[in-house]
Amino acid sequence: MHKVETASHYIKGVVAGDRRILSKTITLIESSLAEHQELAAKVLDALADRTGNSVRVGITGVPGVGKSTFIESLGNFLLKRKLRVAILAVDPSSVKSGGSIMGDRTRMERLSADPRAFIRPSPSAGSLGGVARKTRETILVCEAAGFDVVMVETIGVGQSEVTVAAMVDFFLVLLLPGAGDELQGIKRGIIELADAIAVNKADGENIRPAEQASKAYENALHLMTPASTSWQPPVLTCSALTGEGIESVWDTVMSHRRKLIDTGEFFEKRRTQASLWFRFLVDEGLKNWFYQQSGIKELIPHLTRQVESGSVSPMAAASRLLGILPKRRGKYEQS
Repeated sequence: MHKVETASHYIKGVVAGDRRILSKTITLIESSLAEHQELAAKVLDALADRTGNSVRVGITGVPGVGKSTFIESLGNFLLKRKLRVAILAVDPSSVKSGGSIMGDRTRMERLSADPRAFIRPSPSAGSLGGVARKTRETILVCEAAGFDVVMVETIGVGQSEVTVAAMVDFFLVLLLPGAGDELQGIKRGIIELADAIAVNKADGENIRPAEQASKAYENALHLMTPASTSWQPPVLTCSALTGEGIESVWDTVMSHRRKLIDTGEFFEKRRTQASLWFRFLVDEGLKNWFYQQSGIKELIPHLTRQVESGSVSPMAAASRLLGILPKRRGKYEQS
């Protein structure tokens, strides 16, 4: 962990757009030490009135779909439009495998070399909930630093997509042309979260298969309930390699934004996300507090052995553990 400065140091640096201090502020947020978390909360609170102005885009896709190439292509397109771009990643798989984020980062050579772009990998360890919490806070810091667009890339599968969709304005699912199964193994629930589907690699001999896949995905989407009552998710085709269709993807993001602002759904969505975020943090805080209570750490291994041996049911063991706090007025027997 880097040297911890005063809250004022981080706040001034972020507001000034100092990339070095921005990185240090995110590192502070990622720290699990109580004093660092307390300082991070002060920094975020002071930056609150400078947040909320970016376009938040979540991007996911099947393995091999070319997410990093797509993100670099879209990022460079946005830079040409004089927009500042931050790219964050949620990768719970990195806990076990080390992930591929740094490899992706080095492949985004043009983007990472531009001072108007900022690429940040997810923490290298921690639960999905922990990674997600840090990513949410990082979005705010990037907004306070003046980034116009924040892209959140999900590398993991399943729950990570649901988590990312709950922190962005627009959720994009990338799919491949001619990959056989209509939904390519992506769970129905993930497709239902999509604000748009983009069939990538629609170039060369893949153009016709991409168009056919696009029609198949459109038919599939009509059988599902859209995330918004005023928006029917479109299916687009693009090529991150040639840049064809990238502008259409961005136009769709902005069209969706305008539509939801006009209907009031945009602000309601942001409010709902903030409320869920608050409850999530409370739940996480209570859990951490509980496990720090006297007697809890000592009792868990004992109860775990009993559950594994079958002498105590999981429900009874959990009830006993959860009941330890109210019963602390008297002596609590562990045997």
